[in-house]
Amino acid sequence: MANDGKRHIGILGSTGSIGTQALDVIGQHPDMFEVDLLTANSNSKLLIEQAIRFKPASVVICNPDRYDEVNAALDRYDIKVFTGMDSVCRLVAAEETDIILAAMVGFAGLEPTISAIKAGKAIALANKETLVAAGGIIIPLARKYGAPLLPVDSEHSAIFQCLQGERAEVEKLILTGSGGPFRKSTFEQMRNATREMALNHPRWKMGAKVTIDSASLMNKGLELIEARWLFDLPPKEIQIIIHPQSVIHSMVQFSDGCVMAQMGVPDMRLPIQYALSYPCRAGLNSERLDFAKLGSLTFEAPDLDRFPCLRLAYESLEAGGNATCTMNGANEVAVAAFLSGEIRFTDIPHIIEETLAKCRHIEKPTLDNIFDTDSEAKRVAGEIKDKFRW
Repeated sequence: MANDGKRHIGILGSTGSIGTQALDVIGQHPDMFEVDLLTANSNSKLLIEQAIRFKPASVVICNPDRYDEVNAALDRYDIKVFTGMDSVCRLVAAEETDIILAAMVGFAGLEPTISAIKAGKAIALANKETLVAAGGIIIPLARKYGAPLLPVDSEHSAIFQCLQGERAEVEKLILTGSGGPFRKSTFEQMRNATREMALNHPRWKMGAKVTIDSASLMNKGLELIEARWLFDLPPKEIQIIIHPQSVIHSMVQFSDGCVMAQMGVPDMRLPIQYALSYPCRAGLNSERLDFAKLGSLTFEAPDLDRFPCLRLAYESLEAGGNATCTMNGANEVAVAAFLSGEIRFTDIPHIIEETLAKCRHIEKPTLDNIFDTDSEAKRVAGEIKDKFRW
C-alpha cells in the first residue's frame, strides 16, 4: 500500500461494464482507493471522461487511431497517454500500483495479466478467459511470484466469501446461473433468435460478449473451468444449477453436509468492491434484499441438450491440455459472428465443436503453445463459420 494509505488501482478495460462499475465503487470510497492506470481499446470518449475525473498517472488507448484524440484532450492534465498492448503490459508493473483489475474482454486480457502477475501485483480477476485458456500455467505462475488472485465474477466471489474462515473440507462447489433469456425457449425459438433477444438478459447488465455467453450458458461453462483452477477442485465436484432469481450467487457444500450461500441483489459492484477491499468489507450504496418481498427461490438443472455449450465446456475441461483454450477461441469467433448477424444463435455450439475436432490437442501446453492454440482455433473457427452464413 502506498504512503497515502490508499490502495492504488490499475483498471484494464475501464470503459467496459466491469470497469465502469469499478470506477463507481472507487468514486464512493476516495479515502480508500486511488486510480493509477486506466486502459481502453477504442472508447476514447469515455476514457477521456474517466481520466479527467479520476486523474490517473497514465492511460492507454490501445487503438492507435484514437491516440491523438486522447492525448490532445488530456494535454492540460498531468496524465501520461500511451497506446498499444505493449504499453499496457509495461504499465501494469508500475511500482505504485497495488491491485490490477483485469477486466478486458476475451483472450486479449491474458498477456497483460501475466505481466501484472510477474510484477507481483494482486489481481482482481474479472477476465474469465485468462484461466479458461491457461489456468494450468497461470495458477503456478501466480504462486511463484506471490500474486494473489482475487475473484471478481459474482459466482467465484460468492464461493471465495463462503470459504473465509473455514477449515472444513470442501465437498462440492455449486455455481448458480439465471438461465439467461432463453431458459424456457424451445430450440426453434432459439434458432430464430435475434441479436436483441439474446442481449436481453433478465437479471444482469453486462457487455455484449458476456451477455451472449450467458444466453448460450457458455458463461457457466467458462465459470466451471475458472472455478476448477481458482479452488483446485475436479469438475465432478463442481455443480451448475439454474437459479432464475439470481439472489444466491453460489454455494459451498462442506464434508459435513452443511451448505453455505452468499446472497444479495444482482449487482456486480459488490464482488468488485470485495476484491478491491479484501480482506475488509466497506459500505456500498446499493439496493438491499427485502426478504418479505422476495417470495420463492427456485432451482433447476441445466438442459445440456438445449444448451450444448455447457456440455462442451465440461468435455473440454475433462480433455485437459489446450482443449479449453481451443474452445474459448472458437467461442469468441462464433459469438462475434452472431453479434454481427453472420450466423444463427444455435450455430455457436456447432462451430465450437467442429473447431475442437479439427485443432491439434496438446496435453501439456507451454505459454507459447497457448498463444498458438488461440490463433489456430480462431482461424479454424473463422473458416467453419462461413458454411453457417445465412
